[in-house]
Amino acid sequence: MRLLLIEDSPRLRELVSETIHEEGWRIDAFETAGEGRAALAAVEYDLLLLDLGLPDEDGLDVLKTIRTAKHQLPILVLTARGAVDERIAGLDAGADDYLTKPFNNGELLARIRALLRRSPMSVMPVLDFAGLQLDLASKTVLCGGTDLALAPAERSLLELLLREAGKVVPKRRIEHAFSEFGDERTTNAVELAVSRLRKKLDGRQSGAIIETVRGVGYMLREVAH
Repeated sequence: MRLLLIEDSPRLRELVSETIHEEGWRIDAFETAGEGRAALAAVEYDLLLLDLGLPDEDGLDVLKTIRTAKHQLPILVLTARGAVDERIAGLDAGADDYLTKPFNNGELLARIRALLRRSPMSVMPVLDFAGLQLDLASKTVLCGGTDLALAPAERSLLELLLREAGKVVPKRRIEHAFSEFGDERTTNAVELAVSRLRKKLDGRQSGAIIETVRGVGYMLREVAH
C-alpha cells in the first residue's frame, strides 16, 4: 500500500509516517495542498490522509476538487476541527471518514484498514497462488499451510508478485512500488529483497518460485511437478 499525507505540522507528519512505516506501508508526506496535488497527479495512491488547515488552501477545497474529478480515492480527514457541523461539512465535501486530533495511532490504522476494505479500488482480501497465501488484512503469509515470517519489504514484494502471478513484473515497476518521494529504491535494493524472499520460499519447498527474466524483471510461477 502507498499512502499520501497532506499535513502542515512537521511533527505530525513525522509521527504519522513512522506509524505507517511500522505497519509495512509506504507513505509520501507533504506540507501544502499544492505539493499534494502534484503528488496525486504523478502517483496512484491507495488512500489520502488530509489535514483541513493547510497553509496554501483549505482542505475542504482539496476534497471538493478531488471528488469533482470523479476520483474514487479513499480520503480520511485528520483535523482539529472537531465540531459536529465541521465534521458534517468534511463528509459532505467528499471525505470517507473523519478523525479528530489528537488521535490514537491504533485507531488511525484501524480506520485506514476499514477504508481500504471498503474501497472500490481494493482487491481480494487474500491472495492465493500455488500454496502461497497472503492475507492483506492481517498481513499473515502461509506457505503450504504454515506461517511464513517475512520482513515488511519481503511481504510487499510478495504481494506485488502474487497480484501478477504468472506474469513478468519489470524491475522498474518494483522499484517504483517500493519508493517514496526523496527515497527512491535502487535496482540493488530490489535484487536484495528478491534474494531474501527467494531463499525463504526455497527453504519451505514452496509450490511457487521466483524466476528471473534477465534484463526485464521477475515472475512468480508454479513449480512444475
